[in-house]
Amino acid sequence: MGWAVAVAVLLSASPTFVTRGDVTPEADLRREAQAAWTSLETQYAAQAGGLPTRAPATVTIQKGTSLTPERNAQGRPGMVELRQNTPGALDAKTRTALRHELAHQLLWWACPASSEDRLFHEAFALTVSGELPAWRDGPYQSLSRAAKEVASAPAVDTSRARRGLARILGEHTGFPAALTRRLRQCHDGARWAAPLTVEELADVAVLAPEAATVVVSRHSGEVLFSEGDVRRAVPYGSTLKPFLYAAGTAVARGGASPRDASGSGGTSEANAPPLLAPRQGVQEWACGAGLPPKVDARLALLRSCNGWFLDWEATGLAPKAFGVWGPVLSAVGLTGLPSDMTEAIGLRSAHGLSPWGMAQAYRLLAEARPDVLTLLTGNVDEGTLSGLATSKALKGVATKTGTVRDAASRPQFGWIAAVDADLVAVIVRPGKMPRHFVDELPALLTRVRRQAGLEAARVQVLGLLPSAAVEARCSGAGFSLDDGTPRAAPPDFSRLDALTAKGPTVCLGSPWRVRFPDGPDGGRDYAGVFTWSAPPPYRPPPGVPTTPSALKARRGSDFVFRTTRVQYTAGVVAAEDVTLKGEARVALARVAAHNERHAATRHPGRALCDTTHCQAFRGTVRIRPEETRALQLPALKWDAWLTFSQGGDTPWREARPRTEVEALLGTNLVSLRFESGRVRYLRTEGTPAAPYEDARSLPCDTLRAGLKLPSCPQRASFDGPQVLFEGQGRGHGEGLDVEAAKASPGLSSDALLERAFGAWRTRPPTP
Repeated sequence: MGWAVAVAVLLSASPTFVTRGDVTPEADLRREAQAAWTSLETQYAAQAGGLPTRAPATVTIQKGTSLTPERNAQGRPGMVELRQNTPGALDAKTRTALRHELAHQLLWWACPASSEDRLFHEAFALTVSGELPAWRDGPYQSLSRAAKEVASAPAVDTSRARRGLARILGEHTGFPAALTRRLRQCHDGARWAAPLTVEELADVAVLAPEAATVVVSRHSGEVLFSEGDVRRAVPYGSTLKPFLYAAGTAVARGGASPRDASGSGGTSEANAPPLLAPRQGVQEWACGAGLPPKVDARLALLRSCNGWFLDWEATGLAPKAFGVWGPVLSAVGLTGLPSDMTEAIGLRSAHGLSPWGMAQAYRLLAEARPDVLTLLTGNVDEGTLSGLATSKALKGVATKTGTVRDAASRPQFGWIAAVDADLVAVIVRPGKMPRHFVDELPALLTRVRRQAGLEAARVQVLGLLPSAAVEARCSGAGFSLDDGTPRAAPPDFSRLDALTAKGPTVCLGSPWRVRFPDGPDGGRDYAGVFTWSAPPPYRPPPGVPTTPSALKARRGSDFVFRTTRVQYTAGVVAAEDVTLKGEARVALARVAAHNERHAATRHPGRALCDTTHCQAFRGTVRIRPEETRALQLPALKWDAWLTFSQGGDTPWREARPRTEVEALLGTNLVSLRFESGRVRYLRTEGTPAAPYEDARSLPCDTLRAGLKLPSCPQRASFDGPQVLFEGQGRGHGEGLDVEAAKASPGLSSDALLERAFGAWRTRPPTP
């Protein structure tokens, strides 16, 4: 057999079908399974463009012992359970049920990324198993009613839900285009960023309008407030016009090598959005009184002038399918890219996007194109939200509105997308225009801001590691920014320095997962934005001994990570002492948050580091109530860096080679003693004929860190080639003693902090 023939056999190999004798006749059952698999495999390959190179696993077929009355079969990877009412008879129902379950087995093998997407699995199985005609029989069912039936049973495991799904699948002739797109995505190895939606499957919005509101953090990406079905895609109206503007102005803004904003040939700065004359009497140009003789892109965006965008398309210079922003919108759930400008600006509601997806897209737009966000702050002055009682309350907030109308021009949906310094908010209201519910927006932003610590916090991370050794992966939709242009991040782990080489990198829909050699299995979560920012060279103070590790810590890191202040605080507390509870945890959280605002004492002009030179931070974690409460309390009164240590009173005794100690303090040591947070020592200087003793001192923490001692020693003695150190507790011993705080359950965080730092009102701690 030739090599090509062997490959063809491998690619079309069927699984081994194993029966257990409880469904008969076994030989006929296996032949039926073989024939069904071949048919399903052919249909899959035709739509996906190919099959996996690996062989499918064994599939066991047996009698079901726990099937519900309305189910004829069920399965899990590698196992199919059938109902057989009459032994020895493979009737039509049994054969159909077998084909349906084998369709699931095929997807588990060929498209494992879709394993958790129940709607996709059921839609594929109904389409390829040959059972659609039977499900379609029965009384007429409207598309919206069918969608509600599916929505009420997201697992699509009831007769009503499957009948509704069959109605939706019958909306278009041939193999459903949405399934073909998803199958090709799977075969190409793309991420399954968002589950299949009913709207995507039907290619139209089919559910009745419902109110929805979502607010996400610009910094961490987490959902801070959600109300209604924020994951349901609906027509988006004019809300995506800023992405057209961003795609069409990328070249003029960059001013570097030409980039094609449309994805279809070369372009140049001359192709920037044009000045266009309004056309009198054209409804699409009815976008407010007092339009100038020539309208630019800025005013067209603020006034939401449909006519300008349509005429822009007529010039042949407008971006197609949202240009470089099309992949971003698709990644966050846009049900299809527009075929022309009428679909892109929402005049025709051919596609939809969920409020959650809209918020994620605006989060990335805010990171990539702050100039576009600045433009949109003018919406309350001269755009679609101007001249309202609420306009002043939204000063400085970037907003974009959208209205979806029916054939009689009545509003079906109103959209408002809003971005301020920390938040992205999206509000969708059925049957209303945005100007009629914009007064909800200031109250919404105020309500969310009651969650303390939502402002940005920055920290230099992973500085003790070689930059090339750090890798990151986004399980949602990751994008690196190249001078304002989003580039999709690889789906697998890739070097973080490459991701941040040309701009920030953002993970939409999930935290970054970061790993490095000798790090924790599986890596760490970092919910936020990474940026490359190489620190200046570090020069240690003259005469201060510094270990190589300390040099790295004091230099800082090439990676700067931005998240929310509460996420940062929680990460510090978890890294320093994950066991803390109650008021002791609140006290440490208040110190961590306070120190984030005093980074200049550690790294002037830069963010804090994540090592003990500043305070430990090993990624973002689940926020506990203590961290939230800590940031709701008043700011601390000490205008200085506040130190803390594990503390405690457990005695310890450790030896270090004298050569190692003298590498830090210098040779010819005579004595060592410790007091007031410093190490004081004598060294023999001069000549053998005229020796003298030179007294010196250093911060005790320099010695502790350099020798990796548990805490600042209390005593030291010379023992031949070694130096013996004795002490108690852990850490540098200054400021907040965490172990002592744990042992003081009756004290409030205020009392614990006053006990630790009260005297520092007149004497700041030693840096």
